[in-house]
Amino acid sequence: MRRLLPNAFPSWRLIGATGIVALVASTSLVFSRPVAMDVDGQRLVSDVAPVTAGGVPYLPIRIVGDAAGAVISYDAGRRSLVVRRGPVTLRMTIGDRRATLNGHAIELAHAPFTVHGRAMMRGIDVATALAADVQYDVRSGRIDVRTPSAIVAGASDT
Repeated sequence: MRRLLPNAFPSWRLIGATGIVALVASTSLVFSRPVAMDVDGQRLVSDVAPVTAGGVPYLPIRIVGDAAGAVISYDAGRRSLVVRRGPVTLRMTIGDRRATLNGHAIELAHAPFTVHGRAMMRGIDVATALAADVQYDVRSGRIDVRTPSAIVAGASDT
């Protein structure tokens, strides 16, 4: 007796639905804007753009830290990262929410992760590491990092 195999081709409904989903996704990408990142009024350009999820920004710590005057060291073998700026020292490990701030154990809002080899940190954790203020404007797609005592556009940061 001969068995009939199910149809190997997808239905027209499935093909149509897939086409509609692809069209909507590609249209949203065409009209999306990249997130702009400023540190103390200076526009930063990075090979890895900030990532946003649920209105929360994740920033490439190396480029932001360098612009803010921090010293950043990374141990690839241990996947550990140290951010020093003035009297503040934050030690953390990629993939781990546990960190130390000036020698005291803390828990980060989100574990640091990497994107194309760049360590990414949640904006609030960047603010802690740099003793700075990090603001994200969802509407304009802009992240502003302001460090203490910075002078932006001729006005002191108060």
